[in-house]
Amino acid sequence: MTQFENLSPNPSAIDADTLTGDMHPIRRCVISLGSNLGERMYALQGALEALGDTPEVWITGVSSVYETEPVDAPEGSKTFLNAVVTLDTTLAARTLLERAHAVEAAYGRERGGDVGVNAPRTLDVDLIVVGDRHADDENLTLPHPRAAERAFVLVPWLEVEPDAELPGRGPVADLVEKVGRDGVVLREDLVLDVT
Repeated sequence: MTQFENLSPNPSAIDADTLTGDMHPIRRCVISLGSNLGERMYALQGALEALGDTPEVWITGVSSVYETEPVDAPEGSKTFLNAVVTLDTTLAARTLLERAHAVEAAYGRERGGDVGVNAPRTLDVDLIVVGDRHADDENLTLPHPRAAERAFVLVPWLEVEPDAELPGRGPVADLVEKVGRDGVVLREDLVLDVT
């Protein structure tokens, strides 16, 4: 038995649209956390706690922490700390996105204006997969459009869910084999507290 079993209202629910008694679908979600400014580990731990404290969210898995090279970032950007969190939720995808943005803002993340798309950030909370939900607009794209190319998402996700699949792109294990593990280093000295 893992430390996350029985934390979800339906821990064996893999189907993205299993219904609760109140007819709200339980969706399995994958969220990527990252930080390369300020107290990086503090930001990751805070994000994990904030997600865990969110009503209608049940954390089901947390990866190890990885140090990763910045991807498509401005020259001179520092390395990231990254992790992946899996959870079950009855929240709508857009509500979960709003929560993710609120958590980022609480840790000083700035969006819009002169801030570039891949600029350094105190905290990044990205929705990778929300059940089988598909979205494609200026505010939300699901599954995450670049997840299949990002080892800093795929490697920790594979650790948590060895048989995971990225909808429309295939098994995560195959995607990791394709993109490789270069620039993704396991930090055994850093551990997120999931209690």
